[in-house]
Amino acid sequence: MPLLTHEETGSAAVARTHAVALAERPERESRPERRGPAPRGRSVWSRVRRAIYVLLGLLILGPVIAFVVGWLIFPVPSSDELAVDQVSQFTFADGSPLATVRPEGVNRRVVLLDEVPVPVRQAVLAAENRSFYSDPGFDITGILRAVYNQLTGGVGGGSTITQQYVKVITGEDDFSLIRKYKEVVLAVKITREQTKDEILENYLNVIYMGRSSYGIQAASQAFFGKDVKDLTVSEGAMLAGMIQAPSRWDPAKDLEGSQRRWTYVMDQMVDAGFITPQERAADAFPTNYLPEAPALDGIPADDRGHIYERARDEVIARGIVTEGEFNTEGLTVTTTVDPARQREAAEAAVEQLDGEDPDLRTALVAIDPRTGAIQSYYGGSDGQGTDYAGQGLRPPGSSFKPFVLAAAMARDPSIGLGSTYDGSSGQTLAGTVVDNSEGFDCARCTVETAMTRSINTIFYQLGLDAGPQNVIDTAHALGIPDNLFNEARGGVALGDQDVHPIDMASAYATLAANGVYHEPFLVSRVTAADGRVLYERAESAGEQRIDPGIARNVTESMLAVAESSRIGLSGGREVAGKTGTQQHPTLDRQNKDAWMVGYTPSLATAVWLGTDGSKPIQTAGGSPIYGRMIPGSIWQSYMNAALRGTPNEEFSPFVALGAPPYVEPTATPEPDSSSGDESSDSRDGDNNGDNNGDGDSGNGDNGNGNGNNDGNGDSGNSGDGNGNGDSTFGGFLDSNPGNSDGDG
Repeated sequence: MPLLTHEETGSAAVARTHAVALAERPERESRPERRGPAPRGRSVWSRVRRAIYVLLGLLILGPVIAFVVGWLIFPVPSSDELAVDQVSQFTFADGSPLATVRPEGVNRRVVLLDEVPVPVRQAVLAAENRSFYSDPGFDITGILRAVYNQLTGGVGGGSTITQQYVKVITGEDDFSLIRKYKEVVLAVKITREQTKDEILENYLNVIYMGRSSYGIQAASQAFFGKDVKDLTVSEGAMLAGMIQAPSRWDPAKDLEGSQRRWTYVMDQMVDAGFITPQERAADAFPTNYLPEAPALDGIPADDRGHIYERARDEVIARGIVTEGEFNTEGLTVTTTVDPARQREAAEAAVEQLDGEDPDLRTALVAIDPRTGAIQSYYGGSDGQGTDYAGQGLRPPGSSFKPFVLAAAMARDPSIGLGSTYDGSSGQTLAGTVVDNSEGFDCARCTVETAMTRSINTIFYQLGLDAGPQNVIDTAHALGIPDNLFNEARGGVALGDQDVHPIDMASAYATLAANGVYHEPFLVSRVTAADGRVLYERAESAGEQRIDPGIARNVTESMLAVAESSRIGLSGGREVAGKTGTQQHPTLDRQNKDAWMVGYTPSLATAVWLGTDGSKPIQTAGGSPIYGRMIPGSIWQSYMNAALRGTPNEEFSPFVALGAPPYVEPTATPEPDSSSGDESSDSRDGDNNGDNNGDGDSGNGDNGNGNGNNDGNGDSGNSGDGNGNGDSTFGGFLDSNPGNSDGDG
């Protein structure tokens, strides 16, 4: 054994001894020695320690894992889902209100953030989320508070503005940890996809603020009767203080509570540095709040309701917005309707129908021939009922005759206003017996006279000469829709098929514009709530549909109609027009529909009168109504009012085509003479709706109370209309006893 030069340390000895022991241990003794159980205290502590480790891991990794899972499974609502219902405004041409549309009662009007004053925004931040511009979309202390409330049976918790926005757009408002979990995830995702300004703008437009108002703009109107851009700091603070409980803290319901919330918001604004203490001291709780929200305008129940409905249909039909977008874009739709002229149309209808059969219905449409813009649209007094201007389909009778003349002149250039035809009544034309009004006859009459006197036999012949299909094509070219008046038969010359009043106004407007067609329209401009211009009606030169010379000659043929029917315009204003009456299909000497359509260079107006069914149209005294009577009076009253103060325009220079017009010798009419009206009948023998006795018989009754008018064949209210047969056309007419009523 070697000598030790120094003592081994304890540790070295142990190491050496252990090494020797390992080397000298027999192989059978290599199995470790079995130890006894550890002390009980050490075992419990190990378990507790492991549990703590697991709990710490869950506390650290659990939220991360949960957030990742939520990020994957909770999608941010799409743009369609984010779109909120809001109010749409319809206005007259001058911007004055026409209708307000609130989808399902929602009162919301979206505004841009720039329209909200900065102090008002700051008041909302002070009340709801001072750290909005710096937080990630959620507030951890608020979340912990919500968890605590849930575990202890409480409700609510601190939500950021972003979380509140998520709650609104998802529609989930239940008090639960699951909802908070989803809310936080979506708040972060939205914060990554939108700027803080975008989130705040959206929030201010969707949050409920009391008095049935959604969004800051609607609330501003509901509480202060002003736009949000005009709110003061104090007013903004009052509204901001109400957000948590808008119905409860309405100052009209709980003034003390509203004042307390206002004080809190103002103090928070000082703490946040939004306002100075001096500014805070100078402000006081607003006292100009409204005791209740102003009455909300809606869709009018009167004649204006029909304007709204047609304008809405036009917006969608033109593809400006879809049905789904209509309620979410916050549209402002500007119509072409002149508010004064619309009022004048309604007044004319009401005044002329006063005291008459309550079952009578009327419609009036007025169009600017130069543009196609609808100036007045009266579909009836019940805005929720049938729109007789655009939905009512009725035969126009003799007011269709100008289209016949246009077609005939296009087919045969030799035809002119001076062309003469056999105007005797009772002629058999193409197998159909055609009568004039009450046996009115003239051996040879000019086309111009035939238009003024509405001689059926002459126009039936003109229609046959032109060809019924050519008449139809001409009517379509002028503005009658292609899906109407499609049955080519002789009766088309006498207006035996259905049209809408707006169609007649449009077609006559084309004649007024010398054959240039402008599509009639009601909508001139559409904007969205965010200021985007979705549609602006462009100026159009129109489309030349028929020869301008022919259009002007047709106009010339109608210049004497209104005056001869005693419905001429004030001041001798030049006007072209035509009356029309449709006889009752089963009752003799009774009528079903009556029209007056006429125009100046700047305004074309169609008036229809009838009933909902097939009831005969009669005056209060029981006399049949013809075109020159109530419809003519409505037309005259409206045109005079609408054109009052405007220049007395003249039509373009007249150049005769074909046979030139000439003055036929006539007897001097009595001072109060007037002509009757023509009526169309669909009772001809061929059952095709051709006219048999279509002509405005007028029954000798022009409703003027003049009695029998010898020498003119017109009557007053006598009801029998018996004249002496001495008509205004003297020797050109047979001196038949009875009525010689023509166009009135």
